[in-house]
Order: sequence, then C-alpha cells, then structure tokens
Amino acid sequence: MENSTPMVETQNLDPNGLSALAAEWRRRALRGDENARGIAHALEVEVRRITGARPAPVHELDTRHLALREAPRPWWKRW
Repeated sequence: MENSTPMVETQNLDPNGLSALAAEWRRRALRGDENARGIAHALEVEVRRITGARPAPVHELDTRHLALREAPRPWWKRW
C-alpha cells in the first residue's frame, strides 16, 4: 500500500512562504482532503519554530465550525 501523503518541499521557504503554503493546505482541508489538515498544522508549527510567533494569516479563512459561524437564533419564535 502506498503512502498518499504528498511530500511538501519546505527547505527553501521563508516564514511568509511557509504561511502561504499552510493557508493553501488549510483550504484543501476545508474542501475535504483528509491529509491536508495535518500538513497545514506541521507547516504552521515550523513557522512558529522559526519566528517564535504565530503565522500571520495570508488569507482570512474562517475555519470555525459551521454552527459557530451562523448568527445566533433567538430563543423565542416570533408569530
């Protein structure tokens, strides 16, 4: 059985390049790629290791659960 996790070349990337690559993998994870979340996390860990800070978001990705993104409904029902 072959490994379906793609190799990601990170040796020659600066922290901004790593952040952009992590954002791309986050987008893939949101589209359903099973391996993408782990790869994005590993890239973000590498950015934190290099810079000592959290990576600045390249694109604003709202990765919260759908229930948290929806506006809260009132507890009462208007007739």
